[in-house]
Amino acid sequence: MVAVITGDIINSRTRANQDAWMKPLKRIFSKYGKMPATWEIFRGDSFQLEISDPSKALLTALEIKATIKSQEGLDVRMSIGIGEKNYTAKRITESNGQAFIASGEAFNQLPQQKRTLAIVTPWAAFNEAIDVMLRLAAIPMDKWTPLMAEIVKASIENPNSIQSDIASKLKRKSQSDISIGRRRAAYDEIMAMESYFRSYIHKMTLT
Repeated sequence: MVAVITGDIINSRTRANQDAWMKPLKRIFSKYGKMPATWEIFRGDSFQLEISDPSKALLTALEIKATIKSQEGLDVRMSIGIGEKNYTAKRITESNGQAFIASGEAFNQLPQQKRTLAIVTPWAAFNEAIDVMLRLAAIPMDKWTPLMAEIVKASIENPNSIQSDIASKLKRKSQSDISIGRRRAAYDEIMAMESYFRSYIHKMTLT
């Protein structure tokens, strides 16, 4: 099984400097393989990414969201599809399988549902549970300020760093700045959801 993330950047065309979000986005994608077989950015602001370990998909999506929302006025829509991969092409956009279909179908429904993140897996009961969690998590996530998003991004990328080290990386005044930012961003609650997702997917893909 694999995970496929399909997404697009909201309000990207209002920004003159696309490098501000494009370069860090490519750095995230490059951790999982090479373009265009594993990931691709197309039409300027749409993308698709394949992750061989599907248990990492939600954490990656959270990192992407934090990276994009650290830029004023931007956000990102994403759908995660988990399932089999039946056909491997030279370009990810030409590969196929259950994960690709689920991701694409869920992504097409996001605008009408007025949502920015959805997950579809082969397990119906889990889909219902994680969907409720995502709807609740979206309440603070969609309201992250650029500063909150920066703190979340740095915390995800440096999971073993203490808050004072993250404050230093972000040139914040103190550890309390990070603590307050995390609390306002609902970081602990969102990461608890991510832990639940990761554990469940890891268990199911090993059976």
